[in-house]
Amino acid sequence: MGTQDARQKDLAELFAIYLNRGDRVRLVEYLVTHSNLPGPRGNLELAQAFAEEAAVRTGPDQDKVWTLCLNLAGISPAHAPTNSPMEFLPFCGAVGLGAVAAASPQRVDRALTELRRLADDSRWRMREAVAMALQELLRHHPQKTLARLKTWIADEHWLAMRAVAAGIAEPALLEDNPRMAAAALQAHRQILQRVRAAADRRTESFRTLRQALGYSISVVVTATPKAAFALLRGLAAARDPDVQWIVRENLKKQRLVRADPRQAAALARRATPSAAATRRHTPSRGGRASRKG
Repeated sequence: MGTQDARQKDLAELFAIYLNRGDRVRLVEYLVTHSNLPGPRGNLELAQAFAEEAAVRTGPDQDKVWTLCLNLAGISPAHAPTNSPMEFLPFCGAVGLGAVAAASPQRVDRALTELRRLADDSRWRMREAVAMALQELLRHHPQKTLARLKTWIADEHWLAMRAVAAGIAEPALLEDNPRMAAAALQAHRQILQRVRAAADRRTESFRTLRQALGYSISVVVTATPKAAFALLRGLAAARDPDVQWIVRENLKKQRLVRADPRQAAALARRATPSAAATRRHTPSRGGRASRKG
């Protein structure tokens, strides 16, 4: 039996114990033990398997699994600090909320309400879990999810906007899906408008959003290159150091270069700051771009 099959078998048995006896201790212990934390990468495969196992439950069992996911997702940073094995529990809970709601349309609104709260979590892995959950909801309930996500794009709500950008910038969602690609581009336009209008850029949440935008636009470019390159040209012309940084970070992504090497090269020339401009403008400090944040 392969690792994946063994993992699914273990989870099926542990879910059965929880559902039949109301005992979640063994399931929780299994998740914590196999979390791969502390470490640079949590056990994403196990989290996904947990979500899949949760999503197949129906009727009263689904109610119990939904409650389990809500309880796990609600574990606070004080009880599940960053990079501790316990952090894997709220991570799985958040991903599970998206999976269960994707299979149960009547739970979508509640899931999005919970995910909006979790988008402001101080733990970067929790913010990644929110993005993963949003992707599942966008895949199965695109119209309702997109409508709610529009309300997340609001002044100063930097981490909520980070969740939108990271959630919708998923190649599997955008490929061969012009409507989703157009929605992703529009969401990025609106988020960038708020970035450019921001007065206080020194907050950690603003820098976290900036990091995400440093890669997410390149994903959108591959799905709708003509319109997305037009957006990038406008950004490259802006005399805004944070926007310029976002453009330069996206230009480092090979997927963007492959989409149109000529336009990418032209943008790189426009987005390269002169020495004088570098002295005049110092971007808000945000570290290197990555999905962490």
